[in-house]
Amino acid sequence: MAQDWKIVVTRQIPEAGLALLRDMGTVTVWEDELPPSAEQLDVLLGDADGALTLLTDRIDGAVLDRHPNLKVVSNFAVGYDNVDADAASERGVIVCNTPGVLTAATADHTWALLMAAARRIPESMEYVRKGKWRTWGPLLLLGQEISGATLGVIGLGRIGKEVARRASGFGMRVLAHDEYQDAEFAARNDIQYADLDTVLRESDFVTLHVALTPETRHLIGSVEFGKMKPTAILINASRGP
Repeated sequence: MAQDWKIVVTRQIPEAGLALLRDMGTVTVWEDELPPSAEQLDVLLGDADGALTLLTDRIDGAVLDRHPNLKVVSNFAVGYDNVDADAASERGVIVCNTPGVLTAATADHTWALLMAAARRIPESMEYVRKGKWRTWGPLLLLGQEISGATLGVIGLGRIGKEVARRASGFGMRVLAHDEYQDAEFAARNDIQYADLDTVLRESDFVTLHVALTPETRHLIGSVEFGKMKPTAILINASRGP
């Protein structure tokens, strides 16, 4: 054991990860399937040196002040909206996350949602479960064509790029809106950058992959929906409203 740290893990994680932590010291794991409440989290943190937290665990300045022994807060996620990074920095607490590990998985999930919505799979399953199906009909639960359609990607970062890249297999036209433009990636993948109104107006499918900031909160509202095609499908793969 290199060090004798007291480490708290706020949810159950794979044993391989716990084994790495045990090499650093004593590990205490929250065993309940539900996340700890704020009060339970306080008890769990105690005099821990390090905490492996999830997005459900709010770590702000007040929490850090109650646990002055904390040296590291590592979030079991790419995002760390639950951690007040500024407050941690002011107190000399290191904040870590796991960027990139869920990029492909999130892109796959986005496509799973897109295809399920386009082909009305949840509705079809419910239709059958309720015993409504009698026979096939040309218009019964008719979905939307994905191949050759226009995909609008709002937020062409790591995840947005993976979503857009997968669209090539469906022969889709891809529009993208992002404050920071990667011209090389766009050219290599036949992606056209456009303003938000154009993306909303021309896309058959729109996927959101923007960070949650004061500027992006409620990015899509009634006005934006009014600019979209009446048949368009919106997939929100971002965090927050």
